[in-house]
Amino acid sequence: MPVLFVSGTGTEIGKTVATSAIAASAVAAGRSVAVLKPAQTGVGPTEPGDAAEAVRLAGAGVTALELARYPEPLAPDTAARRSGLPALSPARIAEAARRLSLDHDLVLVEGAGGLLVRFDEAGHTLADAARLLAAPVLVVAPAALGTLNSTTLTAEALRARRLEALGVVIGSWPAAPDLACRCNLADLPGASGLPLLGAVPAGSGALEPSAFRASAPTWLAPALHGTWAPEAFLAAWPPGRPERVRAG
Repeated sequence: MPVLFVSGTGTEIGKTVATSAIAASAVAAGRSVAVLKPAQTGVGPTEPGDAAEAVRLAGAGVTALELARYPEPLAPDTAARRSGLPALSPARIAEAARRLSLDHDLVLVEGAGGLLVRFDEAGHTLADAARLLAAPVLVVAPAALGTLNSTTLTAEALRARRLEALGVVIGSWPAAPDLACRCNLADLPGASGLPLLGAVPAGSGALEPSAFRASAPTWLAPALHGTWAPEAFLAAWPPGRPERVRAG
């Protein structure tokens, strides 16, 4: 798995922190890692982007590469068009990932928003870049109500494009999960057809980098260089018994 695409079911669901955790876990396992952010939107010219955040959390030994930056917080195609800057093609993304893979054991390609967000006016998406490399895709999903539908739709989109879906990581697992979160945890594999490969605690991105690196492997399954066990995690957060509805 020299190249792994990290997509999400939407935006603001913990994709960057999950990517950083995978990078930190791989580094701890002795792997050399690069993080590629094809399109960074909504960030000024001198501000750190998502790739830089991955380096901050996972360690200075991680290589970061950003291909394009657009100032407005919009989909890459829209942001490129409004800014007058060139859009990104799937071929350019795939070639950048391929080159990084020549010198790194693992290249993490972090998408923008969901899987089918457009990168150019032709409607190309992160899925098109992954297909050029025949690379697997990891889905980062939220825990709350609605995630069964969005995760299943993303999994179906991957299958329709004959792409390998590696599994699902919950991008922000709450400290006090409600009934919907606990039920979703149990139901996600059956609904989406994808294995659970981790759950990143909410607020992990605010940890000190040293604490983040020490904890990251405990949030991720062995397939992502971690020690997380889905069975134990599910046992710790059972859905619970149905509440009795009082009549009258």
